[in-house]
Amino acid sequence: MRTRISSQAEIINNYIQKVYFWMFIGLIVTTITAFGVSQEPDLYNLILGNDIVFFGIIILQFAAVISISAFIRRIPDNLAEITFVLYCFLSGLTLSVIFLDFSVTSIAYVVLITAAMFGFMSLYGWITKTDLTTAGNILIMALFGIILALIVNLFIENSLLDTILSILGVLIFSGLTAYDTQNIKNTIYEGGDIIKKEILGALNLYLDFVNIFLDLIKLLGKRRDD
Repeated sequence: MRTRISSQAEIINNYIQKVYFWMFIGLIVTTITAFGVSQEPDLYNLILGNDIVFFGIIILQFAAVISISAFIRRIPDNLAEITFVLYCFLSGLTLSVIFLDFSVTSIAYVVLITAAMFGFMSLYGWITKTDLTTAGNILIMALFGIILALIVNLFIENSLLDTILSILGVLIFSGLTAYDTQNIKNTIYEGGDIIKKEILGALNLYLDFVNIFLDLIKLLGKRRDD
């Protein structure tokens, strides 16, 4: 009996370690890509200064996310891993503007805050006995509302609204971090390809971390021209 319990605990630990491993790989790929592009004027001018290239990359990002989220059961394991890394690479291309707008010290400071918030909420999602399904569904609906508000704000360019949306974004993605972590924990008991579940879980946590960071950098980051 003890051997069986030990075996189950080992499977769960190995599973969650792989999820966070892939998430960490994704963040490293995005960071290296973003920093590298920011150091090459010709490259970032091509990406950020050309609408066709920029929106082409955005479309590829959506395609990669849809491929992983909607069609992951139909694609080979290796392709799921490659698609995830490709998405993180494409994200690095578009996020290179962060290194152009904000100081490296400020970025590092916000990364530490993001990591602390993410770590706390992820731990909560792992250990809590409360079912976060209802809260997660509410947060997802709220996220769609924020997306619509962000689109509207692209046209009215209201700085106060932008600040409010950033604060709400931090709260929503922090909550989603706990929800996604609990969901990842629960999926280990379900059937299906374990590698694909690891990639899907890593993608969800990656998106939570990146979006918390993006909202915090707008609230707390020190711009180079300040």
